[in-house]
Amino acid sequence: MRSRTGLVALVTVVLGAAAACGPGTGGRPGSSPVPPQADHQVMRLAAAIAAPTSPRQVRAGFEQLLGLHALLAVRQMRSVVATAPDVGQAAGVALQTNTDGLTRLVASAYGGAQADGFTKLWQRHLADLLAYAKGVAGHDPSAKQQARAALLADADAYGSWLQGASKGRVRAGEAAAGVRMHVEELMAQADAYAAGDYGRAYRIERQAYEHMFTAGAGLAKASVTPEVAVGLDTPPERLRSAFAMLLGEHLELIVEAQRATFAGSPQFQAAAAQVNANTTALTKAMAALVGTAKAEEFETAWANHVEGLLAYTAAVAGNDQNAKTAAKQNLDGFAERLGLYFSDIVKNVLATDPLTKAITAHDTHLINQVDAYAAKDYPRAQQMELEGYQQMLEVANTLVSAIQRTVKPQLPVGGSQTGGGGMACRRR
Repeated sequence: MRSRTGLVALVTVVLGAAAACGPGTGGRPGSSPVPPQADHQVMRLAAAIAAPTSPRQVRAGFEQLLGLHALLAVRQMRSVVATAPDVGQAAGVALQTNTDGLTRLVASAYGGAQADGFTKLWQRHLADLLAYAKGVAGHDPSAKQQARAALLADADAYGSWLQGASKGRVRAGEAAAGVRMHVEELMAQADAYAAGDYGRAYRIERQAYEHMFTAGAGLAKASVTPEVAVGLDTPPERLRSAFAMLLGEHLELIVEAQRATFAGSPQFQAAAAQVNANTTALTKAMAALVGTAKAEEFETAWANHVEGLLAYTAAVAGNDQNAKTAAKQNLDGFAERLGLYFSDIVKNVLATDPLTKAITAHDTHLINQVDAYAAKDYPRAQQMELEGYQQMLEVANTLVSAIQRTVKPQLPVGGSQTGGGGMACRRR
């Protein structure tokens, strides 16, 4: 998004009030346990991809669940550092259900016996990440070192597992290297967050999401023969993956910026910087497809959309009902503009009204998310986030399908935008 000084200043002004009346760190007195609905949307996402009918669906499923795993792990670790147990509990429930979804997908791709081995490794991985966060929170270097050693051992164990599960198509050292990068990123963001270096913490979080999302391609390709795996690297498949990653990332980074509004100006500024970075990446992707001029139109419309969401967040933090109403009205107008834009670039293959409704639904998820978070209803905030994440992935698939029928994409080669890298490296 464009960095409009007025909006940033507006959000910054209300941060002091938000810190006083917004979500606290010690939990809500008398709060109820996390209801079953808290993880319903992760279950829905997992169910939608746990019984895939094609290798492409396997790839998409691993991408979605692994990317989400990174974000949920970050939030759980930060909740420990910030002493926010209610936030951590909601993230932990979703994280466990995400693991269940991954297990079912591994079973579908590699078989039930391999899924059992994966589950044991992944559960240990989660426990060791939590142990590291506790060491950070307790200023305990010995506990941190012990957890770090355990996490690196987990990476080696994963490498051995994947080499066996893939029948040697992936070498243990390559797979272990991907997980080592993942755990190093999660440990580094926790250290940076605890030190108040929020710029670094939020920057690493975004990198961790992208690395894990793109790891899905490697994990999917390792489950099939090289001949089948070639079909997972076609330009249309890379385009789908890139837009799914960036639009899912957009949703999640807005959530981070919304929640950071209640944590203080330094966190908000750091989170907003990553929203900007995502918008820049989306604009570059659009330019490759539709040219610079049309991409600039997208950037303007998208920036208005993002800033409208943050204006609503500022109104929530400031408890300003009039400003909330005005922000909602503005968001409706921005949704119409984006609907027209997307319909135009795909030459009306997709009608404007359904596109506008999809963007409005996206906005509604984020509005409901921040309302729930401000009310300290963290399970509902988590639920809204997960609904929004799934919906944005669906929007990405719809748009890419239309784009493929109407434009000739000049796709990037290599790197995270094409689905390379991750926990299971590409074959050599």
